[in-house]
Amino acid sequence: MGNQSVFEQAVLPHLDAAYNLARWLTRNDHDAEDVAQEACLRAMRFFDGFRGGPIRPWLLTIVRNTYLTWLQKSKIKEMAPLEHDVESNAASPEELLIEQVEGQTLRQALDALPAEYREVIVLRELEELSYKEIADIAGIPIGTVMSRLARARRRLQESVLQGSGR
Repeated sequence: MGNQSVFEQAVLPHLDAAYNLARWLTRNDHDAEDVAQEACLRAMRFFDGFRGGPIRPWLLTIVRNTYLTWLQKSKIKEMAPLEHDVESNAASPEELLIEQVEGQTLRQALDALPAEYREVIVLRELEELSYKEIADIAGIPIGTVMSRLARARRRLQESVLQGSGR
């Protein structure tokens, strides 16, 4: 039971990040829950083999690999678009509407990115991982991380500007 306690203390603080990555990869709440849950079970099963170091990248690597296994099993290439509410602290209805439209535009632009671009942008910008951590998680060289991020950012910028009519 002591090992389970150590596992929980190490992994629990990163469950939101695991779900967040699964959510962006699957683009579906239900599937993200399944992938994140399966990833946590795998992490628990293989925790004895964890060699130390930052736990978050290790867990997110498991989430990514679990997603790839899930994708292969389900043979689903594209999932439904994202749907979640934009939270706001804006005071007026006009500001709320503007934030909602901008958030929706950004989510749609992220959703439209190819999976390999969406993956690196989520890990870098939303999960705030280093290039090295992303490279380790995705199993790609740092240079590839950098080029995918640059392409993803350029596509996002073009898409958002196009969506806002600028």
